[in-house]
Amino acid sequence: MTTTHTPRPVPPRVLKELRAADDAGRPMTPFTDAEGGAPLRCCLRRSEPGETIALVSYAPLRRWAAETGAAPGAYDEQGPVFIHAEDCPGPSGTAALPFTNAHRVLRRYAADGRILGGRLVEPAENRDGAFADAFTDAFSDPEVAVVHVRAVEYGCFLYEVRRDRGRRAQGAAT
Repeated sequence: MTTTHTPRPVPPRVLKELRAADDAGRPMTPFTDAEGGAPLRCCLRRSEPGETIALVSYAPLRRWAAETGAAPGAYDEQGPVFIHAEDCPGPSGTAALPFTNAHRVLRRYAADGRILGGRLVEPAENRDGAFADAFTDAFSDPEVAVVHVRAVEYGCFLYEVRRDRGRRAQGAAT
């Protein structure tokens, strides 16, 4: 059986809220990205030179918990994410997992918001499919409801993957 792990960008409704005030209560400050290369969480690609983007504070687990009824407690954290300063069309629809070219941590969370551990994935492993294998491994635990992909160097949230609806664990949020 093949399982697809779909990366989820920051949803458009949330992007609209973050553009008004981020999760730390600060207004967005757009800037022109002269160099490009910023990992955009709205469309799950790197920015191009000259695009207008913003760095905002985002609390992904808090927002997921509010949607699903979980209580993340001390695991609730917020951090910086890059987004387009204006509406964008979102991901291009490619099935490839984005941002797999560097050290990443896949953090696993239960439906009630508890952290269940994580896994470091090295860049060299990604060429061998280890990134997808890490998702398969994470979701083999029936308690795992959502996995966050984060940058190792700064801990920044990149995107989430939720349990497939067809393989939902008892009580798991999708």
